[in-house]
Formats: sequence, C-alpha cells, structure tokens
Amino acid sequence: MSENKHLYVLWTNDNLETSEKMVFMYTINSLKNGWWEKVTLIVWGATAKLVSENKNIQKKIKEALDNGVHITACKACADQLGVTDDLEKLGIEVKYWGVPLTQILKDNEKVLTI
Repeated sequence: MSENKHLYVLWTNDNLETSEKMVFMYTINSLKNGWWEKVTLIVWGATAKLVSENKNIQKKIKEALDNGVHITACKACADQLGVTDDLEKLGIEVKYWGVPLTQILKDNEKVLTI
C-alpha cells in the first residue's frame, strides 16, 4: 500500500443496490480490515436526498459512522434539495465541498467516485 492511507469516496449515485453493495460494503470493510487508516464518504447530489428519505440507507449510515467512517455532505446540494437538517440529524457533517474536493484532487489524494 502507498504512503497515503486516507481514502475519499465521492458518492453521487443514488442507486440503492450500488449504495448497499458497494459504497457501504467497501467503506465499512476498509476500516474493519485495515485496508485504509481513514475513510471519508462524501455525499454529493442525489445521494443527499436518498439518505434523507431511505430508512435502510440511514441504518447503513449509522453502521458506517459506528465503524469510524467519516461521513460528510455537500452543503450546496443539501440546501438545494432541502435536506440539510435531515443529514445533520443523522450525524453527517454538512459543508461546502467544492474547494476542498478541488484541493484533494490537486494533491493527488486517493478518490473513488461512485
């Protein structure tokens, strides 16, 4: 494994099967199995609405948080979709992500986009 031990997962796909069978399966197991030291899941776009409405996804959010996954969401998207309060109540950090994501990409950090 390289020196970089932090994985950012940019989650933009609101497909339920992809969410359960890839996003949460990989982020949670990455920490449980020591594949990455830190995992940040970035909720962006349509996924913000999915998280606010779907009880099964909310359970997965709690499981991921309980296993150490840092979950954050794009504030601009959440505000536009009217779900900012819902996300914050689930323990998700909500902040503007445009500048931080740009810096992560410029720094050649590890980003998995789904």
